[in-house]
Amino acid sequence: MSRRDRSAVALRYEGSGAPVVVASGMGYLAEKIVEVAAENGVPVYEDNSLTTMLSQLSLGQEIPDSLYRAIVEIYVYFLNFDPNDPDKARRERQAIDGQAAGGTGGTGGKGGR
Repeated sequence: MSRRDRSAVALRYEGSGAPVVVASGMGYLAEKIVEVAAENGVPVYEDNSLTTMLSQLSLGQEIPDSLYRAIVEIYVYFLNFDPNDPDKARRERQAIDGQAAGGTGGTGGKGGR
């Protein structure tokens, strides 16, 4: 995916209700969203199909019920996030995806997510 095609969405959750879209953009704006997140120690979760769905929501809009499962996956990712090993959660997710797809476990899995 080229930088021009990249999209990003930032969510905020304040402990009640559903997470809310607080920033969304493509291209340069997406790069800035990711840059600001990194500068503030906010881990970034990459999922192009989820970003496509979330980018269709308006700023300030709560996440619809249909996306709750995906948001739970993000929450679990952040629970497992280790700033000393930023790729650890991604490797674990790939291993789980590989097992769910009928793999034998280990370090195999679907790459490129």
